[in-house]
Amino acid sequence: MDFSRHLKLFKKDNLPVLLIMVILLALYQAHFFTKFLGITPSEEVALIILLVTAILWVFETIPLFVTSLMVLFLSIIWLLPIMQNAGLGTTKEQFLSAFFGDITMLFMGGFVLSILLNKYGLARRMANWMLQRTGEDASKVMFGIILISSFLSMWMSNTATAAMMFAIVGPIMAKLPDTSTFSKGLAIAIPFACNLGGMGTPIGTPPNAIAIEYLNQKGFDISFIEWMIIAIPLTLILLILLWRILLIIFPSKGIKIEVEKKEVQKLSPQQRFVLGLFLLTVFGWLTGGITGLSSGTVGLMVVIAAFGFGLLNQRDFRNISWDILFMLGGGLCLGVGLSQSGLTDTIAGALPIESGFFIAVMVLMVVAALMTTFMSNTATANLLIPVAISLPQNQLILTIVISIMCSSAMALPVSTPPNAVAFGSGMLKTKDMLYPGLLVTILSFLLTLVASFSYIPLFF
Repeated sequence: MDFSRHLKLFKKDNLPVLLIMVILLALYQAHFFTKFLGITPSEEVALIILLVTAILWVFETIPLFVTSLMVLFLSIIWLLPIMQNAGLGTTKEQFLSAFFGDITMLFMGGFVLSILLNKYGLARRMANWMLQRTGEDASKVMFGIILISSFLSMWMSNTATAAMMFAIVGPIMAKLPDTSTFSKGLAIAIPFACNLGGMGTPIGTPPNAIAIEYLNQKGFDISFIEWMIIAIPLTLILLILLWRILLIIFPSKGIKIEVEKKEVQKLSPQQRFVLGLFLLTVFGWLTGGITGLSSGTVGLMVVIAAFGFGLLNQRDFRNISWDILFMLGGGLCLGVGLSQSGLTDTIAGALPIESGFFIAVMVLMVVAALMTTFMSNTATANLLIPVAISLPQNQLILTIVISIMCSSAMALPVSTPPNAVAFGSGMLKTKDMLYPGLLVTILSFLLTLVASFSYIPLFF
């Protein structure tokens, strides 16, 4: 029996990927990288793990979280012994701790809040409340959809937000005339607003958490509220620009929208309790610098409260986005290997830093935007941020702008999960998303570049 046809890794489409990995291992056996790049054996192994991981993340040959676990496995059985023999003093615990640190608990708390807001209908109530106050003006309705989509994405999964918003806005779009393209504008507004809203908080999107973790390791203590102060001005400007861009490409002239008026029912005792828990959690995150509680500790308290009080059950626990948590852990584990082996310092030394900070920022931002357009933004952040944090100067600003670019490149359906949700609705084609997505990406690039030289340095 041919078992290979049942194994995803050995499918015909994946043969080029397997061939590349075989070539990489052959080059390692010939000590190609140590001879021609002048790197140490530890750096060589770290480089092989980096390249294999990047290839698997880009082509998604196997599930992304499996690749992350593979990083841990290879780091412990292959890289760690070589590093210890070289006297680098690295321990197994450093690799393992990457999978359950403060950032993991922070994101777990965010996922639990997302499940709570969805399960008890609070997210839907917020969305309906906003829509019922926009009136019949189509442009105001679009702006309301953008605002509520972005706000919810700051606190819950942007993928779940996009799916929920499509369920709410779908009946509105269905009533629009077939001759109008405005319905496409509404369909694009949802995922794009979700992408931009995720930039606003550390739990909004994984690249933010990855950036904060690496900065904390380097001694830059960025609190929850500090991140919001940096990111929200950019987010608000981009949301307004998104609204204007979509109105120009998909005009709303002459369109009246009827939003069904629903009688607002009182909150149930459980809903009030969940809302109180949500507000208390946000308060805990915003006041972490005063209370001394880390964001991860507050996130852990949310998990304990949600399941301890019976608001969520075992089925909900299984529905936590464990794949994202493992991707976070895999990326941080990869960063341990790259930094402890010295490879990130070697890569940083090869970048054109002598040309000035402006060139370094532009190069890394362009690379981040290009990579995120075609692959997971979490994977992109995992690959680029360890390099940025190893540069000799302006590590903090470089790390922040990379994470922002990882969330704001959205030209294709594959660029972000909310884009995929919108494309899966059947209302959009790739070309519908391409033009406005490129405009938003370019504007985000320019605004972030300006921010990196203007107001971001003021906070540090």
